Amino acid sequence: MADTAKTPPADPSALLPPADPPADPPAEPPAEPGADPVAGPSAGPPAGPGPTGTDAVPRRSAVRSLLRLWPYVRPVRARLATAAFVAVLASCIGLVIPQVLKWLVDGPIAAGDAGGVWLGGGYLLLLGVAEAGLFGLRRWLVARPLAGVEASMRDALYRHLQRLPVSFHDRWPSGQLLSRGTTDLQLVRLFLAFPLTFLVVNATTILVGCGILLAQRWTLGLVLLAPILPLIALCWVFEAKYSVASRRTQDQLGDLTTVVEESVLGIRIIKGFGRHRSQARAFKALAHRVRGTELRKARLLAALLAFIVTLPELAVGAALVLGTVQVADGDLSAGTLVAFLSTALALMWPVESIGFLLAMSNEAATATDRFFEVMDEKAVEAEPQGTGPEGRGAATVTAEPTAVTAHPAPAGPRPAAIKTGAAAGTRADDSRGGGLVFEDIEFRYPDAPPGSPPTLRGVDLRIRSGETMALVGATGSGKTTLTALVPRLYDPTGGRITLDGVDIATLPRAQVRSLVAVAFEEPTLFSATAGENVLMGGDGLGEPELRRALEVAQADGFVGALPQGAGTQVGEQGLSLSGGQRQRLALARAVVGRPRYLILDDPLSALDVHTEALVEAALRQVLATTTALVVAHRPSTVLLADRVALLSGGRIAAVGTHHELLRTNTEYAELMSGGPQGPATPRREGESAR
Repeated sequence: MADTAKTPPADPSALLPPADPPADPPAEPPAEPGADPVAGPSAGPPAGPGPTGTDAVPRRSAVRSLLRLWPYVRPVRARLATAAFVAVLASCIGLVIPQVLKWLVDGPIAAGDAGGVWLGGGYLLLLGVAEAGLFGLRRWLVARPLAGVEASMRDALYRHLQRLPVSFHDRWPSGQLLSRGTTDLQLVRLFLAFPLTFLVVNATTILVGCGILLAQRWTLGLVLLAPILPLIALCWVFEAKYSVASRRTQDQLGDLTTVVEESVLGIRIIKGFGRHRSQARAFKALAHRVRGTELRKARLLAALLAFIVTLPELAVGAALVLGTVQVADGDLSAGTLVAFLSTALALMWPVESIGFLLAMSNEAATATDRFFEVMDEKAVEAEPQGTGPEGRGAATVTAEPTAVTAHPAPAGPRPAAIKTGAAAGTRADDSRGGGLVFEDIEFRYPDAPPGSPPTLRGVDLRIRSGETMALVGATGSGKTTLTALVPRLYDPTGGRITLDGVDIATLPRAQVRSLVAVAFEEPTLFSATAGENVLMGGDGLGEPELRRALEVAQADGFVGALPQGAGTQVGEQGLSLSGGQRQRLALARAVVGRPRYLILDDPLSALDVHTEALVEAALRQVLATTTALVVAHRPSTVLLADRVALLSGGRIAAVGTHHELLRTNTEYAELMSGGPQGPATPRREGESAR
């Protein structure tokens, strides 16, 4: 690292180290194990100011950024204002001490009055205790409310993340989001607890102290105030350079967090392929980049502190020499000089603290920007009850009382109640518009390059009430994408989807998802008990529903054999279980709430032949009482369905029974026999099959 120049140049900006050249971005880490099975891997950087590439982030005033914290700080503003007043009072007490020293030197000490010296010492002790007590009171006043501010911001961030569209999570690395919810919010809390208060306190102390110095001896006061303009210029340059380095550090820490998280979740892959050395090298390279940026911040702060400390010290030295000469000439009393120098020394801490207070403020401003980058993203869930995304009145799909009643719909206006005649185990008359219908569906992923063909185009498919439809197609043909449109994980870019004749775009997402249950091919479990993972499939469910769902998924046997049965913790991502066990728990979660519409994305792919047969037998009873769309790759799964739809090239190429399609469609026959596969939708560069 190059040292700063030994001879101070004229330009204050030259006092600070030059900016480091931008480093190459780290290689994109592999797709995270357990990533959203619908979304696939990250498809690119986030829209707007991304989590990496800080050079592209627009310059923003630190003050303007920090002012955005006001809605979170407002509930505790009275306590913060009281704490600031207490701190100002304590600081002003420190400025009274030099006046007591002046009285001691010019009075009791000059007169040889021992009693007066003891009295002055008592005054100094009381002032010191009062100052310490007030600063302690300030700390007590801010500790609890600021912990509450941090907690409320973290809670708001987490709730907002849950309401953001899947396309947002496609783009953002999880480590970037994690660092915003932990490290960044800690920086914000530290700013509110210390720099925010002491920027006010120290500014007040400096102004009052300068007034006292000028009142005591204006000529000496001007000597001490001489470094002010150079320090202001230096701080301005420092703030501009440090904010860039601070942003780069926090973004790099987010990237580092992502790598650590993916390495932990993918430890089986890393060990299985012997990639621990290459992963360690990748981590070391990224950690070295963070180290380099942190060292740059340290050089900037060291350069600033060196001049902030040196210039006032030189001014104090000059004032001491000039004051001593004036005392020798009889123009100034010794007590006044002592009080003057004591006041100047009392102002040294407020001046010297400017450097790290500005550094902490810039880091907090950067953390605030990163926090609001996420909070400013539009939440698709934020739609009023009873209205769709276009403001239309939302029809509420209701069911006649049967054994297949869906979860209660959210409270709200019900301008149109459309009932279906599909009782349990019966087929509704399709002419009434019941069931699940795709009408001229087109879909293009939000991150798709301009001009690329849509993933789905002109999809028309009607699944009658109570019917089970199998969806078959080559890898990458868009099967998973089509199923993701039903629970509104994505919205189609063209056409519409109806449930019992009601366009789902006019329904709140919460209501759609209370009617539709989904089991993805890649099961995702949470760090909870086996029972809790299953019961996430519905509200207000209990032990009877749990037992039934486990029996349907043929999971009751292995769950009962766990150490605490259904109360056994399955570990992060359910990695303490086998792939087939995780898949069966995910299937149980999908059927536990007796949903009216059931979407299954190849739910039996990880099961052995014997277990698959048992699950299929139990699943037939569930499928007989619901409307289901099942993505299938094997004939055994296809045979669960009443009809089969072949998806090819993003379109529905054929619909019929399994045996009909075997006789009449070559592509379908090849898919079922394991022969050459038919055409699939062209995929974007770097995109996995969805």
